[in-house]
Amino acid sequence: MAVKEILHNTEDKMKKAVESVNREFHEIRTGRASPTLVEGLHVDYYGTPTLLKQLASISSPDAHLITIQPWDKTAIPEIEKAIMKSNLGINPSNNGTLIRLAVPPLSKERREELVKVVHKMTEEGRVSLRTIRRDSKEALEKLEKDKVIAEDDKFRGIDELQKLVDKYIANIDVLLKSKEKEILEF
Repeated sequence: MAVKEILHNTEDKMKKAVESVNREFHEIRTGRASPTLVEGLHVDYYGTPTLLKQLASISSPDAHLITIQPWDKTAIPEIEKAIMKSNLGINPSNNGTLIRLAVPPLSKERREELVKVVHKMTEEGRVSLRTIRRDSKEALEKLEKDKVIAEDDKFRGIDELQKLVDKYIANIDVLLKSKEKEILEF
């Protein structure tokens, strides 16, 4: 029972680690306009840092344009400031009611830089999974030391743990290949 509980908690943590890597990947600009590029930006809205997606309707009418329509028109200058500070490399323009972001195509050099950034994120995700494995393995070893489980149960638990790590590292690798392809296609 205790081994299953540890493995269940471990799997939950690993799922969250993979989801975190996936979220980070969505924030990487690929030359294609996507609302996810700006949804997570924090805007200083009346002195409170607020997510852009809570202040405006964000859409992408075509592959090179993002439109942001704030529900409160007085927030437009603050939204533009947040976009300028975000290092997206995109200059906003507005007509008083709508902010437009023209997403320029990426250069070959910038695409290669982004692939390196994505590889770094992937490695951080793998390290996170290995850390979760180490913590769970220590918990299994403690259960055996405290005579709660038998040595065989500990080894079975450690085998299951390794299978979970392999499964979730494979998930991250699939995400990496997909993101790499998305970045490199023109």
